[in-house]
Amino acid sequence: MRILVINGPNLNMLGKREAGHYGSLTLDELEMRILDKAGDLGISVELFQSNFEGEIVERVQNAESYNGIVINAGAYTHTSVAIRDALLSIKARFIEVHLSNVYSREPFRHKSMLSDIAVGVIAGLREQSYLLALEYFAAED
Repeated sequence: MRILVINGPNLNMLGKREAGHYGSLTLDELEMRILDKAGDLGISVELFQSNFEGEIVERVQNAESYNGIVINAGAYTHTSVAIRDALLSIKARFIEVHLSNVYSREPFRHKSMLSDIAVGVIAGLREQSYLLALEYFAAED
């Protein structure tokens, strides 16, 4: 089983911004936990982060060989028709994840361009959001 984990804009700033929402983990630490969990589950994971919408679109478009995608599109969750269309153009299923509980935050964060086409949405559990998504895909194998 192969899973692609995509992190969008500003996720590279984890550990430096809004710890109350995102916790103190850095992106490197988050990625290590993801890789450790993937190893425990016996699945292969590729990690990708970009602050650029077009790079995320291209990575999704080239994800046909993956069994699933775990995506935290960051702010693009609320605005990107392009990422939505890319996800619709491939066969791989995806889970939308968020470190913070977007529904307890500003109203503009309550609308997702992705959730209605996702297998599921996991929000507000910090790094556990990613790990639970991996568990889901591993159980589906």
